Amino acid sequence: MTSTSDAPMAGADAPRWDYVIVGSGAGGGTLAARLVESGMRVLLLEAGGDPRAGGGRLPDDYDVPAFHPFACEDAAMRWDFHVRHYADEAQQSKDWKYQAGQGVLYPRAATLGGCTSHNAMIFMLPHDSDWDHIAQLTGDRSWAASQLRRYAHRVEDCRHRPLWRLLRHVGLDPTGHGWNGWLRTEKAMPLSVLGDEGLLRLLIDSAGAFTRGLPAPLRSALRWVRGGLGDPNARHFRPGSFEGLCYTPLATSSHQRTGVRERLLAVAAAHPGRLQIELNALATRVLFDADGAACGVEYLKGAHLYKAHAVPSEKPGDRCTARARREVVLCGGAFNTPQLLMLSGIGAAAELQAHGIALRADLPGVGRNLQDRYEVAVTHRMREPWRVLKGARFDRDDTLWRRWQLEREGMYASNGAALGVVSRSDGAQQQGHDPDLFCMALLARFEGYFPGFSARIRDQADQMTWAVLKAHTRNRAGTVRLRSADPRDMPRVDFHYFEEGDDQAGEDLRAVVQAIRQVRVMTAPLIAGGWIAEELAPGAEVQSDEALADYVRHTAWGHHASCSCPIGPPGQGGVLDSVFTVHGVPRLRVVDASVFPRIPGFFVAGAIYMVAEKAADALLHTASQTPLSAN
Repeated sequence: MTSTSDAPMAGADAPRWDYVIVGSGAGGGTLAARLVESGMRVLLLEAGGDPRAGGGRLPDDYDVPAFHPFACEDAAMRWDFHVRHYADEAQQSKDWKYQAGQGVLYPRAATLGGCTSHNAMIFMLPHDSDWDHIAQLTGDRSWAASQLRRYAHRVEDCRHRPLWRLLRHVGLDPTGHGWNGWLRTEKAMPLSVLGDEGLLRLLIDSAGAFTRGLPAPLRSALRWVRGGLGDPNARHFRPGSFEGLCYTPLATSSHQRTGVRERLLAVAAAHPGRLQIELNALATRVLFDADGAACGVEYLKGAHLYKAHAVPSEKPGDRCTARARREVVLCGGAFNTPQLLMLSGIGAAAELQAHGIALRADLPGVGRNLQDRYEVAVTHRMREPWRVLKGARFDRDDTLWRRWQLEREGMYASNGAALGVVSRSDGAQQQGHDPDLFCMALLARFEGYFPGFSARIRDQADQMTWAVLKAHTRNRAGTVRLRSADPRDMPRVDFHYFEEGDDQAGEDLRAVVQAIRQVRVMTAPLIAGGWIAEELAPGAEVQSDEALADYVRHTAWGHHASCSCPIGPPGQGGVLDSVFTVHGVPRLRVVDASVFPRIPGFFVAGAIYMVAEKAADALLHTASQTPLSAN
């Protein structure tokens, strides 16, 4: 049997699989691969196609790290969700990215590998407190951070600490990294940086300004050296969470994107007949047996059927079913998994009744608790274009593409991030919480998502953005609701930002304003030295806390949606138990970004990989205790 298929499988003649998994992203793809390696037969349903075979700008938009913004807008694989940040129309309309009648663009990827096919490839592990919180919430000690570390080791193949990679063979490894996992991680800071004086000044002056602003600069610098020279994933040098200057480890292999797609294809080749990847298969509902247990999935076979696609198909698709001998696992992400649960009769009774959907399990938490990180941009025009981007058209056969193709060098080997800074807001410091601010210098102008946003990156080679990210957000008031009972429709997504949500004290807002001021301290030497010509946004005239807060309210965005089907007790809005099973629905689990009770760390992909590996252990344990029925 082939590893991928474009031919529909229908009805009683379809093969019966141990598991049917919906979604091939960081959760579903990782889980499917591990189950297959453990001897199981898995059908993996993916609504999109192959990101390296879509024509147009593919495969370059997929392969080349610097092309990731263009991957987000590549018509061959993009899904364009439009979300609301505010229910209040007057407030929402103040965001220049808002399209009246639609919302704010929120790119997702419908393709093999899911959003790992268009993301910025950053691999950063969450904080220990993220895991310990789940252990405390559920009473399941297997969620403790000390237990979760082994799953990070299963994932990571660290290639950016070469000395320790060698020394580990003689028993020396204080880093806590994984060295033999399936996901290679690298560091991309091209040697060409040495030829760009402006970029050197950015690195040196920003780092110097940040360090001088610390309470004890020398002690902080020594801690930075002991802490792994800017490696945000090092764990064993010293206790506590990483703080300070850092680089961003990337999921690349020889400076080319690598991830879930490559993992799946390698496993399919190594285990013929065990993994069937069904492309262009849009799941429409979960199927149940007479006892109410999940037994399969109904799906529509056909390309571009979901209305989030750039050019949705007008064809209805072929209706097919796939049966699971053991369990069904939903891995569609924070928007599509709650939608599919509700279409299958699992959710708030009143909402399902409003759409004429028969109730199977009354779980009001489905589609609630939606969370994201707040991000804003501090953008600048430089005195002159970046030399490292000379000749860049972000297209095949330009000067930088040829260098990347031949040598895997130059700025196209990078995702555009030059420097990262991890710090704590005053609120996090006072409450003893983990670092909650991540500021990242990008050699481009990036102010959030809107149609055509990638063109700014291609056309303006003299721009710099400090992207400000607020982690561990307090606001958990976001919702995913059905637009209709039509599975081809997108759900309604509303994040209820800031005061409209449940952060009435404004802690999130104050933290982002503080981060903007921190960025301004770091850029001050570059402005004084003439390297920065002007601050474009918020703009030098925006100075007061009130004005900066308005800038944040009006322009903030996010792209790490999660937590919409959280683990936790059903009486507290939980949808899943500690082994990912939907409350009250046997043989149905969820494994994706929606499972977290609160948003983890700074970047969500690493956390999803880890929970997928943990879920594989949970599924295999259940399988070992549960004999298959005769059918």
